[in-house]
Amino acid sequence: MSSAVFKKCSCGKVWADRAAFLNDATVNLIGYQVHFEELQTGLFLFNHLTADCGTTLAVEVKDFSNLYSGPVFVQRLTGSPTCLGLCLHRETLERCPAQCECAFVREVIQIVRNWPGRRGQAA
Repeated sequence: MSSAVFKKCSCGKVWADRAAFLNDATVNLIGYQVHFEELQTGLFLFNHLTADCGTTLAVEVKDFSNLYSGPVFVQRLTGSPTCLGLCLHRETLERCPAQCECAFVREVIQIVRNWPGRRGQAA
């Protein structure tokens, strides 16, 4: 029996791997907390909603970043005229059209929100 743990909730629920976590319909992405200096350590925020639990879980971007294989830009455009400021609003999960180093995280968000194993649940 494997003792691998991807994430453990305060209610005791354990997800052995990322796929199990993303496939769980009781886990819903609700936000993103940016870390501008280290984008990989930014946090995706998930609610674990069951009859007995309403915990918010934080998972680092690095745990999902390899799901994305598109371009990663090198220049950060935060505060520039082309920046929509999406990363500054934790609950905003839309895709970013700017060619900014932060934009890849917004693409990872879309992958997580539209994860194929969600069994028809809206993320």
